[in-house]
Amino acid sequence: MKYVFFICFASLIFLNKTSAQFTRYIIKFKDKSGTPYTLSNPLAYLSQRSIDRRNRYGIAIDSTDLPVAPSYVTQIKNVPNVTVLNISKWLNAVTIQTTDANAISTIGGFSFVRSDSAIAARMFEPGKLNSKFESAFTSLDISTLKTNKALADYYNYGTNSFNEIHLHNGEFLHDVGLRGKGMQIAMLDNGFNNYTSASFRAFDSVNANNQVLGGWNFVAREQNVTNDGSHGMSCFSTIAANIPGQFIGKAPEANFWLYQTEDNSSEYPIEEFNWACGAERADSSGADIISSSLGYSTFDSASLDHTYADMNGNTTLAAIAADLAAKKGMLVFIANGNEGNSAWHYLTTPADGDSVIAVGAVNVNGNVASFSSYGPSSDGRIKPDVASIGVAAVLETSTGLVGTGSGTSFATPNMAGLATCLWQGFPEFNNMKIRSALWQSGSIANAPDDRIGYGIPDMKKAFVNLLVDFSTATGSIANCKTTLSWTSKDVSSMKYEIERKIFGESNYTKIIDVTTPSNISILTNHSYQQEDTLINVQSGTVSYRIRQILDPSVTTFTAAYIDTVDITLGSSCVTTGVNPVNPNAENITIIPNPAPGQFTLRIETFYPVNNLGIYIFDMRGSKVLRFTRSKSTGVVNFDLPVQVLPKGKYIVAVYNGNELLASKKLIRL
Repeated sequence: MKYVFFICFASLIFLNKTSAQFTRYIIKFKDKSGTPYTLSNPLAYLSQRSIDRRNRYGIAIDSTDLPVAPSYVTQIKNVPNVTVLNISKWLNAVTIQTTDANAISTIGGFSFVRSDSAIAARMFEPGKLNSKFESAFTSLDISTLKTNKALADYYNYGTNSFNEIHLHNGEFLHDVGLRGKGMQIAMLDNGFNNYTSASFRAFDSVNANNQVLGGWNFVAREQNVTNDGSHGMSCFSTIAANIPGQFIGKAPEANFWLYQTEDNSSEYPIEEFNWACGAERADSSGADIISSSLGYSTFDSASLDHTYADMNGNTTLAAIAADLAAKKGMLVFIANGNEGNSAWHYLTTPADGDSVIAVGAVNVNGNVASFSSYGPSSDGRIKPDVASIGVAAVLETSTGLVGTGSGTSFATPNMAGLATCLWQGFPEFNNMKIRSALWQSGSIANAPDDRIGYGIPDMKKAFVNLLVDFSTATGSIANCKTTLSWTSKDVSSMKYEIERKIFGESNYTKIIDVTTPSNISILTNHSYQQEDTLINVQSGTVSYRIRQILDPSVTTFTAAYIDTVDITLGSSCVTTGVNPVNPNAENITIIPNPAPGQFTLRIETFYPVNNLGIYIFDMRGSKVLRFTRSKSTGVVNFDLPVQVLPKGKYIVAVYNGNELLASKKLIRL
């Protein structure tokens, strides 16, 4: 008993001593009464791009969007010996700095204050770094790097970069024009030291093209984010780099917001509050994606430590803010943590947020890193959500050389960059739909675990899943002519195949090839229409399905059925030897008929036909032969070999492009 008492007594002494060192506090307010801001005028506190995101995805503007009541902040500022640090509208709170106990008592007595509590001890010390971001970086000898550029690849990645992106089939996104252009990524980290320096070549393109839209240091409360930590800079490089043949980032054409929320001189929950402020700024600025390689569990003052039970997505400041960021429509990527080999073992916050995407680390062979934190969240949800390259990941080091580093810190921007490209192609879908596509495309999606969650996402598979959900098709029929209309997304290298199955048949047969517009190098929405004339087809259901060829390469061939259309044929389509629309205009004659292995087809038109299609169908309506010709005005004879056809009855149909001119029955001897 004495031993237990001694431990408790010693703990009380420690807590009292620690409390005396606190100089920073969080002040939470009861409400936002008296605010001059209104929900009907959001442009006063949100950018147009942020409002557009809400409108696009049906997200209501609510009280959490309203800024903290200015009168509350003013009264706090007017208390002697108090400095207001940062303000969070989502948390409806401010952080302050003071060493005056009377000031805290005064603030606690305000009627609008809900609570005040210590959140950090010693003051921020510019330039001081602790060990929390120490990492083993290895420089790569660029002169020995092999180039790796397949003929179809848009980028010359270099071997190391290619191995990373190829694990996810991410090069497919780049090749169809999805490289991040028009998307905005907010990075929340410990600083982005020297990214503007000419010697840091990974950022040449970003700097030259003014792709950094702005930033803010929530620790020093200034715009400069380039004079403190380098961890954020290295994470930034995994997305933005563009050094051909050496180092290509995952979304090199994206735009960026850079926010320093991490205090490099200490570890306290005030950094979670800063993180919330950074996430709010990202939302207000109009960012689409948040990538943050920060996590919190234990602090420099043990009295403030989290427990594993806190990792439930609803307890910590950071998790509450991260889920709010997702609620506002942003896609939020968070490092799951590097605690796999430590006593803590589990994920850190805000990776526990239920709407965020927590990222674990694997190597280029897909093997999980031992240091990658374990899931699940404390309330039993699958964590991490997915995994990406975090072992010997290629990055820009603090020395300005391309090297490698390990940690879920680098897996996170790798995954965020690829997701940015994916979402660029499907802005019609909201953030949760994109997250679901990443889950479904994971390497172990059917059996997720506590190391890599749903697994390593396959970006080509995620693309296909979204494309199928996006594409639509309709059909109609009149005078035995079916008209199919469909909308999808494509580039010039893609094409479509129309397959048909007539009532009574068990299999589909390809009947039409449809090419895409030429010179389209960036994925674009397109609508198409195609006609099919039914010849000697009995009444019933005629089914069509549209197959989109996404990757025609022999080694990486990919196709998907994007939609199916069923047409009800009320009466049989029986065709005679003349054009039923204009029987006096076009005529065909088969000589001889019945015919042996060859026959002469005599075609008569009163106009020239440059795109003459001659099709031979079997009696089920399946196309068995096709000839392409042209003819002048009048009568023209064509000798056609049919020795490959089995003996039996067929239909010969002649088209001018997609328009049926005439058809006639053929008997093959």
